[in-house]
Amino acid sequence: MDPITLQLYRHRFAGVAEEMGVTLRRTAYSPNIKERLDFSCALFDGQGNLVAQAAHIPAHLGAMPASVRTILNRFPTWEEGDIVIVNDPFEGGNHLPDITMIAPVFVEDGGMGEGERGREGVPVSHRPITPAFFVASRAHHADVGGMTPGSLPLSTEIFQEGIIIPPLKLYRGGVLNEDALALILRNVRTPDERRGDLAAQRAAAAIGARRLRELVARHGRAEVLAYCTHLQTYSERITRATIASWPDGVYAFEDVIELIEGDQLTLIPIRVTATIAGDTITFDFSGTAPVVHGSLNAVIAITQSACYYVMRCLIDADIPMNEGCFAPVHVIAPENSLVNAAPPAAVAAGNVETSQRITDVVLGALAQALPDRVPAASQGTMNNLTIGGLRNDGKPFAYYETIGGGMGASPAGDGLSGVQVHMTNTLNTPVEALEIVYPFRVRRYGVRTGSGGAGTHHGGDGIVREYELLTSATVTMISERRAVAPWGLAGGEAGQPGRNILIHANGMEEMLPSKFTRRLHTGDRLRVETPGGGGWGKK
Repeated sequence: MDPITLQLYRHRFAGVAEEMGVTLRRTAYSPNIKERLDFSCALFDGQGNLVAQAAHIPAHLGAMPASVRTILNRFPTWEEGDIVIVNDPFEGGNHLPDITMIAPVFVEDGGMGEGERGREGVPVSHRPITPAFFVASRAHHADVGGMTPGSLPLSTEIFQEGIIIPPLKLYRGGVLNEDALALILRNVRTPDERRGDLAAQRAAAAIGARRLRELVARHGRAEVLAYCTHLQTYSERITRATIASWPDGVYAFEDVIELIEGDQLTLIPIRVTATIAGDTITFDFSGTAPVVHGSLNAVIAITQSACYYVMRCLIDADIPMNEGCFAPVHVIAPENSLVNAAPPAAVAAGNVETSQRITDVVLGALAQALPDRVPAASQGTMNNLTIGGLRNDGKPFAYYETIGGGMGASPAGDGLSGVQVHMTNTLNTPVEALEIVYPFRVRRYGVRTGSGGAGTHHGGDGIVREYELLTSATVTMISERRAVAPWGLAGGEAGQPGRNILIHANGMEEMLPSKFTRRLHTGDRLRVETPGGGGWGKK
């Protein structure tokens, strides 16, 4: 292994994943993908081990590899042009709106795939029979059916959340399964948008496969595959060395998530014990609440993603993100618990909200071992807003957005204001793009001044974003940190909780809970005030 060549391959592989993302963004139809960048792209070796993932969505970090492993177990044989599609959270997904596409990449020493070489007359016996790589993309589709527009309902079982797609070959040998696509599109509110976004994911797979073949054509199959393994070994070695530098011990932390049932608020505990022993770390979620009667349940892939994300944040070295980073990290989660749900549990909010709280408890535990490294709690929510209905011309629409807030302060300085934090890494939908596409407008958008917690270092401020409806629509909000504020550290004060306020067309204001579904009408306004981050250190 040559260290210079290793770094070259690190950026070559990452560049493939990044270019897949650029292709997906530029060819997507929905604002949620092309404006908010709510997607991730990655490439894997032939055994399904992560080789590189673009710097997209942290919540997909552990879930994408889970999808690939599930699909490799399901489909023992592959051919050029196959593409598998899946969104089942219990088959490697995370929640139903996130649809994953995975395609095999066949390469020869000449770099061309079976189909391309076949046109040049290469004998069948010389063609590869197993994929050298897999390329994958996961994109959040703004509607996949279910109880309410946007497919993030206040559900109690997964069947209410939208169409469930088990692993199936949407393309077999390059031929589209028209019946499968028709079934998917018939079960969503915005089929034209879904068709376009699925086509964009196929385009991303095509560009990923092309770039990998070009890489093999230039450097040879043996070298390229060898450096896949070298990079994974390199990342594992640095991860283990970092953990070994941390103080051995057992560190526990607990936080809560807000369950709304009717008018009743219940605080549901999430507990973790982090055990550092030599060059390994174990996160044990024993003591966490069992699955709940609501959509806050998270599948195990989400829990793993949150743990991997925190580890990646706390490792100083700029290491490649691949399978090697996961090897020293062990996650224990009781079966049928809030952090390891089993079917038919509802999981729509587990991906977006419970993932944030899992991140908080893991950071809270590690703050005891690394007090000079870990920040106070950030806003701790994605503030998920969906709005859907019929336009004035009778055509359906479905809008989805997450809203930023305050970042927790740290020993290094103040927290940032008005940003997406932790398990989401999306942008906002620009007001101009939003108002062109959807029948509502943004009346107010700015920083929620003073909402960050005080301290030696001040927590970041949240956001105020106010929407006015131009037609009747169903509005669903799934948010957190409305009852329990983001905590401070080292004597820093908590950030302010968020607020959801409905301003009726007649001017009357109504405070809404952290999670609700309402039918709103023309002239009604929804104001979302997101939480501030916790402060760090005494004032």
